[in-house]
Amino acid sequence: MNKPLADRIRPTTLDDVVGQKHLLSKGKALRNLIESGDIPNLIFYGPSGVGKTTVASIIANETNRALRRLNGTTASTQDIKDIVAEIGTFTAPNGILLYLDEIQYFNKRQQQSLLEYIENGKITLIASTTENPYFYIYPAILSRSTVFEFKSVEGEEVIPAIKRGFDILADEYKVLIEADENVYKRIASGCGGDVRKALNSVENCFFATKTVDGKKNVTLEIAEELTQKSSVRYDKEGDEHYDIVSAYQKSMRGSDPDAALHYLARLLEAGDLPSACRRLMVCACEDVGLAYPQIIPIVKSAVDIAMMVGMPEARLPLADAVVLVATAPKSNSAHNAINEAMADVQKGNYGPIPRQLQNKHFDGEDAEVKGQNYIYPHDYENHWTYQQYLPDVLKDKRYYEFGANKNEQAFKAYWDKIKG
Repeated sequence: MNKPLADRIRPTTLDDVVGQKHLLSKGKALRNLIESGDIPNLIFYGPSGVGKTTVASIIANETNRALRRLNGTTASTQDIKDIVAEIGTFTAPNGILLYLDEIQYFNKRQQQSLLEYIENGKITLIASTTENPYFYIYPAILSRSTVFEFKSVEGEEVIPAIKRGFDILADEYKVLIEADENVYKRIASGCGGDVRKALNSVENCFFATKTVDGKKNVTLEIAEELTQKSSVRYDKEGDEHYDIVSAYQKSMRGSDPDAALHYLARLLEAGDLPSACRRLMVCACEDVGLAYPQIIPIVKSAVDIAMMVGMPEARLPLADAVVLVATAPKSNSAHNAINEAMADVQKGNYGPIPRQLQNKHFDGEDAEVKGQNYIYPHDYENHWTYQQYLPDVLKDKRYYEFGANKNEQAFKAYWDKIKG
C-alpha cells in the first residue's frame, strides 16, 4: 500500500472525475471529443491536482490506445525516440497516446521533435502544463492542438473524494473510521482546490489518529493541524502569483477593502511580503495619486514598518495601508500624463530644449538672439508669469488634465484664477 492514496482511487470514468464540470458535463466539448473516439492533440492547462492526468488516463482507456507518460522535467529527446519506435508494434497496435506532463520544461528543440509524429497522426499528444501555454509552448505545437483549461476544484466538490478516501483506507486497514462533516469540510477548504493535496491530508489524518478498539476517531483538531498550511497554492514564478498580485491591486483600485485584505492575506500566508509591499506602493501612486497625495508617504512609512518588524506583525501596518488605499478617493491623472509624455519621447516626438531653459549662460557667435532670457517666476505676483517650457514642436501639447476629485479641482481653481 505504498502507492499514494490519490493514485489508488483515481477515477476510471468521466462521471467519477471530481470537478471540471465546465469540460466534462454531458454535452460539453471535451466530453464530446472523448466520447467520439476521434481524439485530437490536446493541451490541458491548469493547477496541479485537478484531474489533468486522470482525464488523460481515461481517454487512453476509452480509445484503446497505449498510454505512455513522460515528464518534461526529466524526459529527453531519446525518450521520445524510444516511444516512436513502438509505433506499429504489438505493444501499440492502435497507436500511442503520449501524455507529456509539465511540457513547459521541454525546450524548443525537444518540442519540435514531436511535430513530425503528431502531424502524421502516429502519436496523439496530450500535454499538460501549470503555466500559461501561450507563453511556454512552442507555437507550432499550439497550432496543432486544442487547449482546455482545468480549474481549481470547489470545496464542496472535493468532499465526496475525501469521504471515498477515508472509506478505502478503512477497508484496507480493517478499521472503523469516525469523522463528522466538519472534518471533511476542513480538509476540503484547506486543499486550495487541489484534490491530490486533499487526499494526502486524508492519509495524514488517518495515520495520525490512534486506533482504539478497532476504531479511528478523526477529530477536527487533527484535521486543522495537518491541513493548516495546505490552502496556499502559490508559486512566485507561476501564473498563480501574477493572478493574486493582479487581483490585490485591482481590488484596491476598485475601492473594495474586503477583497484587497483577502488577497493581502493570501500573499502574506504564502510568505510573499515583498510583492505585497511593492504593489501597495504602486497602487498608492498610480490609483490614488493626486486625489490624496499625502497617502504616498503614509504608505511608504507603513511598508518600512512592515519590512522592519517582519511577519507576523507586518500584517498590521500593511492592513492599515491597504484599507486606506482602498477607501481613498482615486485619480490616475498623473499616471495617464506620464504615459503620454513617455510615448512622445519613445516615438522621437521632441525637439531642442528652449534657450531660456538651457543650463548655459553664454551665446556663441552663431546665436541669432543673444542672452538666455529666462524669466524668474518668483519675481512676479503669485510667483508665476507666462513662459514657454515645452520644446517648440510640442509647445501646445497637454499631457496632464486635472482629475474630478476635490483635491485636484482645488488646484485647478487656483491656477485658473492666476493664469486667467
